[in-house]
Amino acid sequence: MSQTFKTAGAAPGTLGTIDLQGERMSTTAAEMPDPTRPQAIADLPAPRGLPLLGNALQLQPATIHLAMERWSREYGPMFRARIGPREVVVLSDSAAITAVLRDRPDGFRRPSITAEVSAELGGNVGLFLAEGDVWRNQRRMVMHAFSPTAIRAYFDRMVQVAQRLEARWHAAGEHEIDLNADLKRYAVDVIAGLAFGADVNTIESGGNAIQEHVETVLAGVARRSLLPFRYWRWFRLPADRRLERSVRAVREATDGFIADARAAMAADPALREQPANMLQAMLAAADQPDSGVDDCGVAGNVTTMLLAGEDTTSSALAWLIWLLWQNPAVLARVQDEVRRNVSSLTPESIGTLDYLDACALEAMRLKPPAPFLPLQALRDTTVMGVALPKDTLLWCVLRHDSVDDKAFPDAQRFDPERWLAGKADKGVALPFGAGPRMCPGRYLSLMEMKVAMAVLLGRFDIVGVRAGDRTEPAEVQGFVMGPTALRMRLRPAQAGAGA
Repeated sequence: MSQTFKTAGAAPGTLGTIDLQGERMSTTAAEMPDPTRPQAIADLPAPRGLPLLGNALQLQPATIHLAMERWSREYGPMFRARIGPREVVVLSDSAAITAVLRDRPDGFRRPSITAEVSAELGGNVGLFLAEGDVWRNQRRMVMHAFSPTAIRAYFDRMVQVAQRLEARWHAAGEHEIDLNADLKRYAVDVIAGLAFGADVNTIESGGNAIQEHVETVLAGVARRSLLPFRYWRWFRLPADRRLERSVRAVREATDGFIADARAAMAADPALREQPANMLQAMLAAADQPDSGVDDCGVAGNVTTMLLAGEDTTSSALAWLIWLLWQNPAVLARVQDEVRRNVSSLTPESIGTLDYLDACALEAMRLKPPAPFLPLQALRDTTVMGVALPKDTLLWCVLRHDSVDDKAFPDAQRFDPERWLAGKADKGVALPFGAGPRMCPGRYLSLMEMKVAMAVLLGRFDIVGVRAGDRTEPAEVQGFVMGPTALRMRLRPAQAGAGA
């Protein structure tokens, strides 16, 4: 792409231009592009790449989000890149991204490669991958199960899991805790209990086969979706065989959850009106006339909740704890709020924790579990004056404007107060997306985070949080973006302090 500058000594009727390599050219005014016509993708700037491979060697799956963010700062709000045979248009302007997200599901979908990877592995289509009318039917069912009223009805089960986490941390004394692992156990136990009525209890057992299989599936699907060449269609590596075994194990567990829920509802028909868990609520909604959802759709959403419910919340919690430890004044204030307001864990007491809520939102602004969102155009369209033909891959960089001083003064500073003072632009920070396909589990995720933090801050004093042998944790992109290993030491709070 050429950037145009008016230069001294240019011939009459011409404009001097300088291309990206710094070579001067002459273009007559009559040859200048029509500003009313959309720009072509080929005219966008792009990082240099290699023949056939494009920019693939410059992009590693674990840090791909950082590379796209760096290029966004270098090449502007819209540029192109090539990952092997696939050309990608990268967009980092938050207003344009919001407009794109509002054009879902009719104008954009998740890339077909993700659905293809899932289908190859024998997965059922849940809300995460559903499109069109299938998505609309499933959305009604899932939103019913994730409504604030439904979440409040499951609150006691969430508290039971949090109390097990508290007991585990008490048993550790002041020895270091593997924070990442414990938070994943908490998230798995919560989602299995709330969603399926299953008490997998990985917190007390120290591990669970389903948790290990979930982590294998998450890593495998993320890796396959980002690789430029689909080698597994011709030969499989040991990692691919492990992935396929884990997919089968998760599917068997999912089928078991559904069978148990069906049996419970048959034995107690009242559960159709007052479901004891989200799975029962989804089955009841699916059984309504003209729901458009069968057990395969329910199974797809069971799997989605199991997969997405673990990493997203545990990663957000880990980053929040790290950022609080790095900001002692904020930690002291939010701990005081918890200890003043939460004498016991109830929906009402958790609902008073406005500063903790602000801390969670600020942590997700700086360290979003989903720092990018790849999409695929379903029709010819135009974004920021650039024509995008149908099937164009659009890579939305969600963490760009949200860490820019223009949108958030002193943007790199962890400052929860900005959310209380009305200074935070919620249309710029998009931790749960935007538009019709905004994350339906956002209320559950925030509630999970606040319950876990109420236990941590109310029952314990944090003695230290460290990032292994590093100065600070690195960001690692898998299914979501999480920190490298964190270790935490705690001291029981004095009697009477906290929940």
